[in-house]
Amino acid sequence: MKRLFDVIEHQQTHFPKQDMLASKIDGKWIGWETATVQNTVNQLSAGLIQSGIGSIEFNAEQSDKIAIISYNRPEWLMTDMAVQQTGAILVPLYPTTHPNEIVYILNEAEVKLIFVGDKILFDKVMSVKDQVPSLQDIYSFDAIDGCRNWKEIFVSDTDKVNQFKSTIPDSHIATIIYTSGTTGYPKGVMLSHKNICSCLLYSKQSFPFSDAPDKKVLSFLPLNHVFEKLVSYIFMFSGLSIYYAENMDTIGDNLREIKPNGFTTVPRLLEKVYERIMTKADELSGLKRTLFFWALNLGKRYDISNKNKVYLLQLWLARKLIFSKWRAALGDNVEFVVTGGAACPVNLLRIFNAAGIPVYEGYGPTENSPVISVNRKDKKENIFGTVGQPIDGIEVKLEEDGEICVKGSTVMAGYYKHPEWTAETIIDGWLHTGDIGEWIDHKYLKITDRKKELFKTSGGKYIAPPTYRKQI
Repeated sequence: MKRLFDVIEHQQTHFPKQDMLASKIDGKWIGWETATVQNTVNQLSAGLIQSGIGSIEFNAEQSDKIAIISYNRPEWLMTDMAVQQTGAILVPLYPTTHPNEIVYILNEAEVKLIFVGDKILFDKVMSVKDQVPSLQDIYSFDAIDGCRNWKEIFVSDTDKVNQFKSTIPDSHIATIIYTSGTTGYPKGVMLSHKNICSCLLYSKQSFPFSDAPDKKVLSFLPLNHVFEKLVSYIFMFSGLSIYYAENMDTIGDNLREIKPNGFTTVPRLLEKVYERIMTKADELSGLKRTLFFWALNLGKRYDISNKNKVYLLQLWLARKLIFSKWRAALGDNVEFVVTGGAACPVNLLRIFNAAGIPVYEGYGPTENSPVISVNRKDKKENIFGTVGQPIDGIEVKLEEDGEICVKGSTVMAGYYKHPEWTAETIIDGWLHTGDIGEWIDHKYLKITDRKKELFKTSGGKYIAPPTYRKQI
């Protein structure tokens, strides 16, 4: 796999599925077959090409830019792959992005078309449309009065799509992801197909994400966040079905409904799960209360390398009596939870892992596509309080002041239209993250500080993990 859109053909060849992607519509989970996804992506690509979108000049500034602002849904990834197949570049925006920032991003990228998810986001874009001279049209996934539907672009003759696809090199920019930086201005991180595909393959090999066509995941972190986008392609490449949560308030219900084998998250959401559990625990009395806090205290002492037979027997009993209910609340099938975006409290990692809910912490900036390190499934290669070992295929070093630097095919092509920022960040091939770390046991990375304060923006009910300084 050399280009991101190659993932469809890979899945169709190795494990075609009835539910490659799925979402809940009118109270029912509706799946998209691999073949249907492939056909939809090709028809959208054909329509874009017919309308004049696309490029055989593989230069970031000359290529057409297409934006998307939508909450997670199957149409998001299908649009992403369709745009890639034309040689155009996708520019994703957070649904909570402030209108002024939308204007800045769309103008700097000279976006020609934008896809919106629903009426609220359509109205948001319409409120600034006149301030973006390059913006020619708006298309929506939902049926909205006064807005062209994305299906209006579809063209059944897809012969030209294959011609375009065959010429796209892996060095071509697949996406420009805007992050908040030290200047206060969003920085457009240019990531090529090679950047993201190599990070996909290295991450899959290192974690590992096994091929699992009979398993599924729940997706709820914003797809415009580079890590959720990366793992989505890992899941598709590995044959896992991706189900999209209805919204942030229905995650608990959706977990119990689809019973996923894994998901990615941020520490704050794990903290909220824990807070809900503790709220219910406060309502307990008598023996139930005693057993709950006995199990909780066992969890706080949990260590992966602990081989004490008495402790392990007690833990087995606690999992049967108490922690089994925690697993049931997450669907009872969870085999992995990968967390990042901020440091995860060690106590939380101990408790969830003790409960039989494996949580793995990782780290990486958007500029590295993004993964630098992650704790492994092998118990011997997972240390709480660290972000794990660097993934295979990249080099990581610490400067004299402890700054974490990384080199490899995962490092971004640069900041869009700002070579001066690129020169400050990538020196002699090394990406300087601005994060300070230290080595534990000479191989596990621990984040200890930030070299300098960075300007950050957030908005809306859900505050997404920062996309410039972050753990994955």
